Amino acid sequence: MRWCLLLLDKDKLDLVHRDAIHAERVRKEQRHQKLHTEFSINPHRKLHVLPDKPMCRRTTEVIPEDEDFIKAFRKAHEVPTKKYSMPLTESQEIGWMSTPLVPESRQDTRLNFFRFMTDVTKHHELGQKIKLHTDTHTQKRENRD
Repeated sequence: MRWCLLLLDKDKLDLVHRDAIHAERVRKEQRHQKLHTEFSINPHRKLHVLPDKPMCRRTTEVIPEDEDFIKAFRKAHEVPTKKYSMPLTESQEIGWMSTPLVPESRQDTRLNFFRFMTDVTKHHELGQKIKLHTDTHTQKRENRD
């Protein structure tokens, strides 16, 4: 605690006092530090497993399966409607009930807008083809010159 008074006088901080402050700080950090010895892979991130090199003669390492990790991994990759009973966020509420209100039918013209040709669309398509054809020939001529 004596060093607190020394901090007020920055000119009087010498090497011994700085070392004492540093040692006290290290002791305080060690007092509050927790040692974690159990590690696991985050199931919410994609896991990229890389194979060995093709000419590697080492035998592949046999790793026992961890059932808890496999369950957590599968749970993390489930669709949200199967993971949770109700939506958690406002944006999930929008598509939570995703069954269609009207049964799908290709013959229903209210929801299916198929392409069909009219005189106007035929004329426009022909104009696009001509423009594309002339543009490619113009570029070829410019490249030759």
